[in-house]
Parts: sequence; C-alpha cells; structure tokens
Amino acid sequence: MDTKYIIGIIAVIIIAIIAGAVLMGGSHTERADDGLVVAAYSHGGEPEAGFDPILGWNYYAEPLIQSTLLKMTKGMDYENDLATSWEANSDFTEYTVKLRDGVKFTDNTTLDAEDVAFTYNEAKASGASLDLSSMDNATATDKNTVKFELNRPDSTFIDKMAYIGIVPSDSYNNETYGANPVGSGPYKFVQWDKGQQVILEKNPDYYGKQPEFNKLTILFAQNDAAFNAVKNHEVDVGAVPLAYANETVDGYTMFLQDTIDVRGISLPVQNNTGATTEEGNPMGNNITADKAIREALNYGIDRTAISDGALNGFGYPNFDGIAHQLPWANKEATIEDGDVDKAKDILKQGGWEDTDGDGIVEKDGQKASINLYYSSDASERQAIAVTVAEQAKEFGIEVNATGSNWDEMDAIKNTDPIVWGFGSTDPSTMWSEYYSDQAGVGYNNPALINNSAVDAHIDNAMKTDRNSSFAEWSAVSWDGNTGISPKGDAAWLWVGEIKYGYYVDDSLDISNDTQLLQPHGGDIFGNIYDWHRVSSIEK
Repeated sequence: MDTKYIIGIIAVIIIAIIAGAVLMGGSHTERADDGLVVAAYSHGGEPEAGFDPILGWNYYAEPLIQSTLLKMTKGMDYENDLATSWEANSDFTEYTVKLRDGVKFTDNTTLDAEDVAFTYNEAKASGASLDLSSMDNATATDKNTVKFELNRPDSTFIDKMAYIGIVPSDSYNNETYGANPVGSGPYKFVQWDKGQQVILEKNPDYYGKQPEFNKLTILFAQNDAAFNAVKNHEVDVGAVPLAYANETVDGYTMFLQDTIDVRGISLPVQNNTGATTEEGNPMGNNITADKAIREALNYGIDRTAISDGALNGFGYPNFDGIAHQLPWANKEATIEDGDVDKAKDILKQGGWEDTDGDGIVEKDGQKASINLYYSSDASERQAIAVTVAEQAKEFGIEVNATGSNWDEMDAIKNTDPIVWGFGSTDPSTMWSEYYSDQAGVGYNNPALINNSAVDAHIDNAMKTDRNSSFAEWSAVSWDGNTGISPKGDAAWLWVGEIKYGYYVDDSLDISNDTQLLQPHGGDIFGNIYDWHRVSSIEK
C-alpha cells in the first residue's frame, strides 16, 4: 500500500479516536479531592454568548461567577445577598435597594450601585435575560443605593433581583465579556474550552460563605455522553435523563431531585384566519380552536400512565402547569383524566363523528388531526409526544408526533401544538404564558389565550404583596367559573412534573437537605456552599 494512504488511514483513526472520546464525554480532567468535575448540562447548558448574565447566562440559577442582589431560600423566600435591604412603594411601581459596602470584582475593582443599575438597564435592553418589561429604568442614587422605577405594578419584581448576576460597568464589553467574565461570585472564571468544559476557581475575596472546593470544572456532556462519563468515573456528579435513573453504577448513588419543571402541550385556542405575528409567523389552529378537541384531550389522556411510562415512574401528574410544591398550586384544577368514554362523548357532543370508519373523527369536512412537535434532543418530550399520540387515537384524535429543533418550531409555535417545559419560583411567568396581550409575542402565550378574567386575576396579583398574592395566581388556573386549566379554557394539555436525576460519587455529599427546588433548566449548584467531600476519591 502506498505510504501516503497508510499515513492517511492512521490520521483518520487518530481523529476518530479523539472525536469518539469527546462524544463519549471524555474530558481528560484529573479529579482531585479539593476539586469538582460535574457533567451538568442541565445547569443552563453551554451558553452560546458565554457567561454573560446580560445575554442570558444562567438566569433562574446560581450564576457562580457573578453575585446577585438576593438569593432564593429552600423555603422559596428570598434573603439578602449583595443587597442589605430593599423596599417597595405601596403600588409596587418603585423599588429601592441598599447594597453591601466593600464588595470587589475579581479584577479588584469595587462593585457599587452604578454597576447594578448598568447591569439591569443593559439586561432589559438586550431582552436576552429575564423578562424586565415592567422596568422603566434603574438608577444609582448614591454609591450604595439603587432605585428601580417600573411602568406598571409588579409585586414579583423581587424575583428579578435574585437571578441577574452583576457585571462591572466600567470594563463591560458585550462582545468580549462572555468569554472572559469578571464577577463577584463564589468562583472566578479561568478557562472555557468551547464544546467541552468551563473551569472555575474559588474566589478568595468572595464576601459570602466560601465553598469547600478550590476548583470547579463543568463539562457540557449530556445524555449518553454524561452517563458514559459517570460509568468511566470521570465526574463527581453527572446529570442524566430519567431513562438512565434506574441504572446501577459502582461508586455512585442516583439522587432524584424534586423540581417545579412541568411538561405541557400548547393548544392554540384561536382559528387560523391568516393573521400573523409581528415576525410574520402564522397564528391559530382550526382543530385545537374547537374547545371539544381541547377538552377531549385533557379528559381522555391518562397522565398517571404517562408519569409511569414516558417519565420512567418518576413523574407527577399535572393539570395546570403549576408544580404542586408551589404556594399558588390549585388543587381545584385537578380532574379525573384517562376517561376515554368521556373524551368520546365530549367529541360527539361537539359535533365530531367518525363518518368514514377510519377511527378518526371529523367535523365540517375536517379530520381531527394535529401535528405535535417536540425537541428531538429531549428524550422525555419525545416519550410524552409519542404516548399522547397513542392514547389520543383511542378516542378518535390523530396526533402526529414530530421531532424538530427550536429554530424550526419558532416559526410554528403559535399554530401547531408543541411540547414545552416551564417551571419557576417567579409567579409572573404566568403573565407571560397566559396574559392576553402577550399572545404571539416572542415565546409568550403560545396558546393565544384571551380571557379577561384570567387577565384580571394576574393584574390583581401584580398589585398585591407577593406573599399575599398567591390566591390570585391560583385563580388564573381555575376560579370556580373560568381559568386556563381543563375545567376552564383547557388551553393547554399539561401533563406532568419531572424530576432531575444526578449520579453522585459516593465520596461526595451534595447536601440534599439544603438543595433548592430545581427550576426549569436545573440549579444543581444552588447549594454548592454546603457540598462536602466525605472521603477520598477512589482511583
């Protein structure tokens, strides 16, 4: 064989070995007792724009590199972090926050009120972070005081104070900050190997409780790659899909953490009249706009069977998108589901009949056939979509489960049902999900709900102290007469709450007693200050 061909074959083999190692999650990162290696794709994943809170890095989770004004507690309340106190005016249109003195960024510059105001104003302008649409502006009134002025009452603005990491205003550059972030959090940035990992080191000048571990390496491995990293003993913690949760790996224990992350399917309530969103995307669906179709799906689908099957026995049936642990969960929204006969009756009463004997009902010349899209890289969403399709066929609705990606689904999210995931300790997410004037705005209100009673409950909640507003938020789901849940508009087919599965090396204690409820996207590092190495790593 010609020498050049032999060299070429060897080169191909070497490239294949390297690519295989990367795909299988091989990090080549040496583990040490005073460091952590964590495959935590669920912790926000690898951010395209880098570790920049203004451009979306880890909102609703511990940002690690940056610090925040407040922090969430295990009891789902807030405690001061950078803030030393805060107060709101009587109608929740103005908030004043006092800051700690003497806090340093990792470049040794001082963090003050100008940095906080800058961060929030830039985050609002970018639109890539939290929803700050209620905020007009943030202003530093003195070195240690920030004033937030809002354009409408918003008692949930306190929630926005806990999830935006503060950046230094003097040195911030939106084109470079994400790849070389400076912050004041418990860890400082060291290195980002794109597509593989980010390496952080403990910030010795952090003002709060110091974590035990000097180095934190976060691998971006997910699914099979994360599980292989666990099996190869390459990580201290590995986040895996629920499909792996029943596997046994020597030296590791599977921890299933409670979440407020709910999976549900949007069912557009408006007909497709040719109207489009501002982006030019179609709106409405002539099948799901018929309430009989939405009610039949909600009463006919068996959520318990989905929890036991598609969610591997680790799901929890859900009927309104509000996780049962949240203070505004509404037990009155629960229905008796899995009732195929009732679903058939609802369809019959609604004028849907199988006239051609193919098992699918029709009305006015239209078959009860809908497309249901799910993100192909989310195995539990695929399982949910396929199971819903199988069950719906029993009572005469054809559901075509189709894997896709968010670039494609972005264009059809207001016309075709999609399997979504939501879950936050910020109740204002219900404003973005259900408020009438948010229909078709970005990713808000994809089901195009237009219910004045729902709007009124949301408006009332926003005008009420957060801890006193939970009854109004519950009423959004069902108030005895109407709401978004199956008894009301049935605008969504909410299916179930999921758990997050983490394999944890037996040498490590991740303090499950202080773990926070996991929001959509995960927050495994929310209590990293309490993690402890209980024995040396077995090598």
